[in-house]
Amino acid sequence: MKITAAIAQGPDHPFAIEQIDIDDPRPDEVLVRLVATGVCHTDIFFRDLMPQPAVLGHEGAGVVEAVGSAVKKVQPGDHVVLSYGSCGTCPSCDAGAPYYCHDFGVHNASGARPDGTPTLTRDGTPLFGNFFSQSSFASHALANQTNVVKVRKDAPLELLGPLGCGVQTGAGSVMNGLEPLPGEALVVFGAGTVGLSAIMAANLIGCEPIIAVDPVAARRDLALSLGAHHGIDPTATDPVAEIKRLTGKGALHALECTGIPKVFEQAVACLAPRGTCGLIGAPPPRSTAAIDLGNLLGKGIRIRGLIEGESQIDAFIPHLVELFQDGLLPIDRLVTFYELDQINEAVADSLEGRTIKPILRMPR
Repeated sequence: MKITAAIAQGPDHPFAIEQIDIDDPRPDEVLVRLVATGVCHTDIFFRDLMPQPAVLGHEGAGVVEAVGSAVKKVQPGDHVVLSYGSCGTCPSCDAGAPYYCHDFGVHNASGARPDGTPTLTRDGTPLFGNFFSQSSFASHALANQTNVVKVRKDAPLELLGPLGCGVQTGAGSVMNGLEPLPGEALVVFGAGTVGLSAIMAANLIGCEPIIAVDPVAARRDLALSLGAHHGIDPTATDPVAEIKRLTGKGALHALECTGIPKVFEQAVACLAPRGTCGLIGAPPPRSTAAIDLGNLLGKGIRIRGLIEGESQIDAFIPHLVELFQDGLLPIDRLVTFYELDQINEAVADSLEGRTIKPILRMPR
């Protein structure tokens, strides 16, 4: 089947809109006509690593067009959000933690199905596809039934794609990962989509104070309007000292959303005794950070990596939809829409801070 896709052509190269071929769904696969997909910094990160042409995109939302013979979870016509892939059988998946699937890379970043066969081709040549078991920078995506989540039809489908990654990563890292109690202090380093989603979740829980650390004034202002009590400009003051001034002895919870090692060091240093730092931001390959081990030991500090908000997607994504529909998770305030053929503009706006969450609308 012919589809329209945005092809990543190599590091720092613009995306190209082309006609390519998508495979027919196998027994456990679902063909989705995409309505929209979010653009995430992970897509840009992978674009700049790609040794070959690739179709990226991993925040898709659309309508099921066809299902394989073994699929019982959804049917044609269902509205769905696409999320991360997992094997379903490894020790982590068996333990109810598919976000730490032992074969996470195979299902999300290998460029093909787990058996090595391609989902996308161009003139008969395989493309790097199956990105996060979807490759949603396209008019259609071939997903697996494990990473397809049915959502209510009265929700605005074109807004929902980021629930499959960015929003669930931020909100889930608070709700499922750190699990703060009302009245406990939480600091978020980086007020992009992930950080702002974390702030909205912390506000729903009743954390206090909620502190946003970001060098961009507009993002600090948005964080304050979404529930943060304080905004800190790390270029104007020492954020660790200011956090300790605002909280007394530091925060019980911190989330590092930038992937910058120096910022991660600050997120650990700002913690109170028994505090926990969650690392969400993707650092450059082989990054290291300097941590005061005496501080770690003496205060009982915990450091955790948090993937995909530790989200059980079939339950958590519909829960996020309900929160949005009830006006409690205003993700629409983060979004700027672009057409698929404006993908390069969307990426540039995201990198330069003009847009928080770009969403690409697909051609009809």
